Amino acid sequence: MNDEAAAAGPIYTCPMHPDVRQNHPGHCPKCGMTLELERPTAGPDNVENAELRGMTKRFWIGAALTLPVFVLAMAHVIPVLVRPSWMDSRVSRWLQFALAVPVVWWAGWPFFRRGWRSILTRHLNMFTLIAVGVGAAFLFSAVAMIAPGLFPQTMQHDGRVAIYFEAAAMIVVLVLLGQVLELRARSRTGSAIKALLNLAPPTARQIAPGGDHEVPLDQVKVGDWLRVVPGDQVPVDGEVVEGHSSVEESMITGEPLPLEKTVGDKVTGGTVNGPGSFVMRAERVGSDTLLGQIVNMVAEAQRSRAPIQGLADKIAGIFVPTVLAVSVLTFFLWMWLGPEPKLAHAIVNAVAVLIIACPCALGLATPMSIMVGVGRGARDGVLVKNAEALERLEKATTLVVDKTGTLTEGKPHLIDVFPTRDYEAKEFLRLASSLEQNSEHPLAAAIVRGAKEEGIAFEAVKDFRSVTAGGVLGTVAGRAVMVGKPDFLRNEKITGLEPLEASAAKLQEEGKTAVFVAIDGKPAGILAVADPIKSTTADAIRDLHALGLKLVMLTGDNRRTATAVARQLGLDAMEAEIDPAGKVAQVKKLRAEGNHVIMAGDGINDAPALSEAEVGIAMGTGTDVAMQSASITLVRGDLRGIAKAIRLSRATMRNIRQNLLFAFLYNALGIPIAAGVLYPFFGLLLSPIIAGAAMSLSSVSVIGNALRLRKVKL
Repeated sequence: MNDEAAAAGPIYTCPMHPDVRQNHPGHCPKCGMTLELERPTAGPDNVENAELRGMTKRFWIGAALTLPVFVLAMAHVIPVLVRPSWMDSRVSRWLQFALAVPVVWWAGWPFFRRGWRSILTRHLNMFTLIAVGVGAAFLFSAVAMIAPGLFPQTMQHDGRVAIYFEAAAMIVVLVLLGQVLELRARSRTGSAIKALLNLAPPTARQIAPGGDHEVPLDQVKVGDWLRVVPGDQVPVDGEVVEGHSSVEESMITGEPLPLEKTVGDKVTGGTVNGPGSFVMRAERVGSDTLLGQIVNMVAEAQRSRAPIQGLADKIAGIFVPTVLAVSVLTFFLWMWLGPEPKLAHAIVNAVAVLIIACPCALGLATPMSIMVGVGRGARDGVLVKNAEALERLEKATTLVVDKTGTLTEGKPHLIDVFPTRDYEAKEFLRLASSLEQNSEHPLAAAIVRGAKEEGIAFEAVKDFRSVTAGGVLGTVAGRAVMVGKPDFLRNEKITGLEPLEASAAKLQEEGKTAVFVAIDGKPAGILAVADPIKSTTADAIRDLHALGLKLVMLTGDNRRTATAVARQLGLDAMEAEIDPAGKVAQVKKLRAEGNHVIMAGDGINDAPALSEAEVGIAMGTGTDVAMQSASITLVRGDLRGIAKAIRLSRATMRNIRQNLLFAFLYNALGIPIAAGVLYPFFGLLLSPIIAGAAMSLSSVSVIGNALRLRKVKL
């Protein structure tokens, strides 16, 4: 299907074959499974889809009709059952036939339809086996009842041939039960996306000339003015243009305390407004909002394929033809070597092979674990872009991290002031910050913020001048003030900076940046600015070391500052004063040494290295470019999310291997038993009814095991 068609409405896809996409409900042409919505819609989790309702109806009606068929067929083996004479007569056989017809040809019709389609499209699958098996059992019984003379005398008893209507009907009912349980379980895999979608309100309060009025969320356009009242969810991403409030943004930041929002501040769709009221201008709507991007990323990841699935696909590709061949071989071996009645034994055992070998458990093993695992990660702010990243992450041995914005907050703060003896700290800071308020440099912004926090009142500045990569100067309250690097001050004829430079060297060893200040032509002191390490970084690094990872920091910052940060955090290696190309080269070097490298970063300069790493991890607080280059995004920008992602990866891959092992063992043991390998030794045969129950339970077991990932601790 092309992109235009995909954009026209909801898309239905197959969890086992995500390349199958269409704009209406149906069944997968490859495996026969029911297609499901690519992106679940908002609403309660307990809303049943039409397929589930239809299968449930067929199951209950089929079960009600099958019960008397089973009782009539099994009456002769239940000694305590008082049986009227008609239960052993032709009346009983015709009654079984009459009751089995609607069960097989109405309740089981979806299986025949899908089985026939699989033959036409040459994509043999589980429904091929079910249709052939049930059809063979029913048709054999019908011919045996209507024309028993066609069979040899050895198969006749008082002119009657054994019939297996109860087997055909029971298999249909058991497969229906498996389908109902599977559809219910599969619907739960979309709960993560539903939870995300339900964060956004269904309507927004739009401000118009005629007054406020509610409009559906999908009608909000960029530039619309919207009112957000106390307790409301913010409808879309935008900017506050009027009013103020506090907004709880834990869905993004993980911080439970609400953040103050005033005019000019950004707000995010899905966050919860506090006691105030404000007007906002919509800037990103629909799938462009942060919430929309998260939903899209989770949905795409749930449909992606892990490399390990290729193994299951290759096996499934040859599995059904092999099973059909084994079934035919079973038939002829029983006809040749089996006891009388040979034909009956041959048909029953061949049917049992077909039924028990249905490869649904094998096909579901990987996609179910991926869908549930990706959803589980989304709940904790770990957004996985594709399943391949989840598989690669499990093997990671080395984590490469940027410093600024990843290990640190990415926003410099004024840490301390060190005036000379000639100045009081407050006066010194007032003169320097008044000058810096005219500068656009990030360090200047940090100094101004720090002064505001100290309650400093700024002075007017005259004759302001800025020198690129040097500093600023001007007149503040009649005094000549200069702020910048020591070389800049020397160029302005300031002497006697050596004592300050000695103090600055110590600050740099502590990971701080020293900004020099001169007043009235003389050195006046130092302003210490630093990008603080995030409060969560130390804990995250301990977690990552405990998971067996080697941590390497690559940063463009100066070597002294980088060394101080690396030493403080206990990193394993560090490279400083390195440009984006150098980061890429370092990642390549680590990979060439045999390391499985993942990288975390947040800036545009990290994007090339994120793409070069086996798995790139973007901090959600960073740039869009970094997030587009990465395979995993941490919504909260918290390094602890990497440890969560690795635990999620290991749990998901372990779950997949458990599912594949179970599916392989199930078929490896089930097929020989169904074929009758135990009969020569123990006289045991596997009834097609038991085979049908086992086949259904195998699929449910695989799905149930995958759903355990919803509760895994990250």
